[in-house]
Amino acid sequence: MTKEIQSAQTVDLIEQVRARTPARILVERAGTSYGMGTQLELRSDHAAALDAVRAELEIPRDFRPEFVAERKLFQVQTLATNKQKYLLRPDLGRKLSDEARSQIAARCPAACDVQLVIGDGLSAQAVRTQVPMLLPALEVLIQRQGWSLGQTFAVRYCRVGLLNEIGALLSPQVVVLLIGERPGLATSESLSAYLAFQPRTDHTDAQRNLLSNIHARGIPPDVAASRIVIAISRLLSAQASGVGIDVSTAQPLPLPSPKR
Repeated sequence: MTKEIQSAQTVDLIEQVRARTPARILVERAGTSYGMGTQLELRSDHAAALDAVRAELEIPRDFRPEFVAERKLFQVQTLATNKQKYLLRPDLGRKLSDEARSQIAARCPAACDVQLVIGDGLSAQAVRTQVPMLLPALEVLIQRQGWSLGQTFAVRYCRVGLLNEIGALLSPQVVVLLIGERPGLATSESLSAYLAFQPRTDHTDAQRNLLSNIHARGIPPDVAASRIVIAISRLLSAQASGVGIDVSTAQPLPLPSPKR
């Protein structure tokens, strides 16, 4: 085998390995340092992560008008009054403001089977990118199961623990929080889905389930929708959520063909 063939095979193998993960492996280098191309990519991705953390979620601006109108989406806020307080005081992101509680109580039916909530979390960019694809697929599969679906709403300056207050306020069977993940150098557009069965104010992380890495190079939104619905089914069957419920093995459900 010639050196040219061996070199071509090595390059091909490296490209196959790199295609399977967004992690920076087998990258170019100059001595003990990254090559210029890799270094510039790192700086660009670091800047994107910083921008994602600081970005604000605005429903009328970030989603198409028809997307908002069809779902009657509205936005409320936690006790964090701005992004800086949200970052410095995580506890404020776990409590709704009085105005938010009033709006939710007035506009959302209580005691539904599934309550969907959109939270900006630490990446509003993840919400803007993934939710328009994930939410419609999720709605279709929930309706197919015959479950009652509450009024979806968005929360600015949202932390995962807000699940508990929403559960206490609306008393749904399952709350699903779609929230932006902490951005990293691999992607700033990764979304998570946290699920809790009948969450209450004294619940902890141990009573929640999680599906993470919802993005183009992780779990695609359509696959994530089916896994979320299977996870909801398991929570309803067990009448519980948390570490005792395995949702990691959920296999995708088929989605209906798009209308022509």
